[in-house]
Amino acid sequence: MTLQHLGWLDLGIAATFVVLFAWLAARAQLEVSRPLLISAMRMVVQLAVVGFVLEALFAHAAPYWVASMAMVMLLLAGWEVVARQRRRLAGWWSFGLSTGAMFISSFTVTVFALIVLVQAEPWYEPRYAIPLLGMLLGNTMNGVALSQDRLIEGAWQQRDVIEARLMLGQTWRQAVGPLRRESMRSGMIPMINAMAAAGVVSLPGMMTGQILAGSPPAQAVKYQILIFLLITVGSGFATLLANRLAARRLFDERERLRVDRLVGLKPR
Repeated sequence: MTLQHLGWLDLGIAATFVVLFAWLAARAQLEVSRPLLISAMRMVVQLAVVGFVLEALFAHAAPYWVASMAMVMLLLAGWEVVARQRRRLAGWWSFGLSTGAMFISSFTVTVFALIVLVQAEPWYEPRYAIPLLGMLLGNTMNGVALSQDRLIEGAWQQRDVIEARLMLGQTWRQAVGPLRRESMRSGMIPMINAMAAAGVVSLPGMMTGQILAGSPPAQAVKYQILIFLLITVGSGFATLLANRLAARRLFDERERLRVDRLVGLKPR
C-alpha cells in the first residue's frame, strides 16, 4: 500500500473552508476570527519549518542536535502555558514552575519509553524521540496550562474565602485544597475524555497516521495504546507537580495568602 500524495493545492482547498468559517464568525461578531486565522497561519509556517528541520535532523542523528531540539520544544511549551493564562504568578515563577514540571515529567517518561519499551537503536533515534516527546509535551502543556489557569484565577476570585479559612486555623494546604482538586480535574479532563472516546467516538491521530501509511491496524492500535498511557502518566505527573508548586507559591512562609504575587495577563 502506498501513501496518497497530497499537494499544496489540496491543502489550499482545505484552508479555504477555514477562511470561510472565519468570515462567517466575523459576520456574527463572535470575536474568534482573528485568533483563528493567526493560529492557522502559525500552524502552517511552524509545521513547514519543522518538516525541513526534521529532515536534516534525521540525516544527522547526533545526540546534541536531538537534545537541542528537545530543549527548544520544552521552552516553547513553557511559554505557551504562560501565554494562555488570564492571570499568572509574577516574574518568572509561572514560566519556571510550568517548564520545570514539564521537563521532569515529559523527559523522564520519554527516556524511559525509548530505552525500555521502544528499544530504539540508538535510544535517542530522532525518528522515535522527537515525535514521542512532541506528543508528550503537547498534551502535558495543555494539562498544565488548564490546571494553572484554573488554580491561579480561582485563588484570585476566592481570595476572601481562602483568607477566611486561614483565619479559622486551617493550613495553606487545607485552605486551597478544594481549589487544587478542581484545577487538577480541569487539567486532566482532556486526557480522560480522549481515552474514554478512543476507538468509540474517534480514531486517535497517531493510529490514523500509521494506518494511512500502510501499517497493520493491530500494530497501530498497540502503538496508540502505548502513547495514550505514556501521555497520561506524563501529563498527570507534570500537572500534579506544577499544581503543588504554584499553590505553595501563593502563600508566604507564614502561610499568608499573597495576592501581590499575581499579575494579570491578557491571553493570546
